[in-house]
Amino acid sequence: MIPFSVLDLAPVNAGATPTDAFRNSLDLAQHAESWNYRRFWLAEHHNMTGIASAATSVVIGYVAGGTKTIRVGSGGVMLPNHAPLVIAEQFGTLASLYPGRIDLGLGRAPGTDQNTARALRRDLQNSADSFPDDVVELQRYFADPVEGQRIRAVPGAGLHVPLWLLGSSLFSAQLAAALGLPFAFASHFAPDYMLTALQVYRAQFRPSATLDKPYAMVGVNLFAADTNDEAQHLFTSLQQQFINLRRGTPGQLQPPVDRLAASEMELNNVAHSLACTAIGDRDTVREGLKSIIDQTGADELMLTAQIYDHEARLRSFEIGAQVREELGSSK
Repeated sequence: MIPFSVLDLAPVNAGATPTDAFRNSLDLAQHAESWNYRRFWLAEHHNMTGIASAATSVVIGYVAGGTKTIRVGSGGVMLPNHAPLVIAEQFGTLASLYPGRIDLGLGRAPGTDQNTARALRRDLQNSADSFPDDVVELQRYFADPVEGQRIRAVPGAGLHVPLWLLGSSLFSAQLAAALGLPFAFASHFAPDYMLTALQVYRAQFRPSATLDKPYAMVGVNLFAADTNDEAQHLFTSLQQQFINLRRGTPGQLQPPVDRLAASEMELNNVAHSLACTAIGDRDTVREGLKSIIDQTGADELMLTAQIYDHEARLRSFEIGAQVREELGSSK
């Protein structure tokens, strides 16, 4: 059966602090490791009081230092916010500290609003347009150094840190195919182009020194609980988060509610964005994840769960691991 992995945004719950979020992230990673999840990725977001993983490489180091075998990485680092050399040095350092366990997923979105992006980069001109060149430059820093190379990532050179391209449209699918890199689609919040992007990626893929055939991961929201009603209740935290984001009032992750205070249009828009979600008890989630695997032909699932109660979040991923074993044994 295909591997399952975890995407964590280090959610800051209402009334809690980033310190609490980081402790919960590490605890989740340790459990995920014991449940045989393959990877634990963290995402770069800025100026969002409900997400604590802005300094993504720092949090990756914290999680990798508290685990032993699970791969830890970024899902992703927003490369236009950074100089490629800086990212090469950061992830070269991580790969030196935790050999064979670090992944570098790259995105081209800002991971924030335009004002914050300007504060991060100072100059937004051509930042996203240079993404393909920046990816190639980053590859050179991780490659074996060549004679006469004047700029090297130290550490980083020769470490061949695995790169992934992340996206929610066709752009990164085409670039990942052209460069022969693995591709992860952000279907957990932007499912519209999922099937088309996967088709384009596989059709245009060119084998490389990194990868001899396409390798595609898809993101899925996982809200698993002991009953369908409980899972639906937990899901309202993510629904509230998306509604508030669309209203321009992002904030900390809210506890679940019995009734969402939103218009029918808002609820429909959120339902559309979160269509790639498995909600329910173990049997229901099993059918949901199997359907997504069959539909996409994914090589790997990246599961994420913005669940307010930490114990409930652990239970959701525990059920996810059980489902993976059941799907594997049914082959």
